Amino acid sequence: MASCGWWGSIEDGGHEDPPFTYINGTEKDPSRWGYLNPEWAACSRGNLQSPIDLSPGTALISPLLGKQKMDYKPAPAVIVSRGHDITVKWNGDAGHIVIDGTRFNLLQCHWHSPTEHSFGGTRYEIELHVVHQSAHGHIAVIGILYKYGGPDPFLDKLYQYIKTVSKEETHLGVVDPRDIGFGQGKYFRYKGSLTVPPCTEGVTWTVRSVSREQVESLRNAVDAGFENNARPIQPENGRPVYLSSL
Repeated sequence: MASCGWWGSIEDGGHEDPPFTYINGTEKDPSRWGYLNPEWAACSRGNLQSPIDLSPGTALISPLLGKQKMDYKPAPAVIVSRGHDITVKWNGDAGHIVIDGTRFNLLQCHWHSPTEHSFGGTRYEIELHVVHQSAHGHIAVIGILYKYGGPDPFLDKLYQYIKTVSKEETHLGVVDPRDIGFGQGKYFRYKGSLTVPPCTEGVTWTVRSVSREQVESLRNAVDAGFENNARPIQPENGRPVYLSSL
C-alpha cells in the first residue's frame, strides 16, 4: 500500500461516449491516454506508472513491512456502474488503514478483469482495488488478485446487485468491508499510480479465489467495450518493489 496524490474526476463515470477505452488500436486506447487530456499527461510520460509485474524473485524483502494495520467496520454502501467498472462506495465511516503513521479512510472498491498487475508474468481473472484517502487527499490502494476457485464470499453477497447494476446508485444497506477477506500474508509495496487517467500513485495486493460465474457477472455488468478493463503492464523504470517478510 503506497500513497499517491490524486483523487479525481474518473469517479463520475457513465459517459455515453467514454473518455478512454481499453481496446487496442482505437483512438482512445491505453497507449494514447496521456494525449487525450492535458491533465492525463502522466499516463504517457510518468515514470512511476501502474500496473507492473510483481515477482518474489526480484522484489526486495523488507522487514519494515510488518502486519498490515487495518481497522474496518460496517457502514452503509451503494453499488453503481461507472461504465468502465463496477464500484461499491461506502457512505460514512467504514474504517481505515494506517501506512507509515498516516491514516487512510476507506472510500470504495472496484474490479478489473483480467487482473491489472501480473505475478511472475501471469495475469489472473480479477483484481479488486480497495481505495482509501488521507485527510490531506493522498490515496492508498490495496490490490487483491483473484484466480478461479470457489465462490468469493464478498462477491457472493453482491451477486444479485451486480446482475442488475446501473448508472444509478443502488443502496446495499450496511456492508462490512471485512467480508473482503484481506488476509495477513505476504504482500508487495511499491510507488506507482492509479491505473485509470490521470494515472498517479499507490498499490499493494494479495491473492484470493473467485468462481467463474462471478467473473462473468462482473464482465457482463460493465458497458460494452469494457469487459476487459485492465491497463497494460507498465515499465518499472528502476523503482524498488518491496515484499513483506511475514
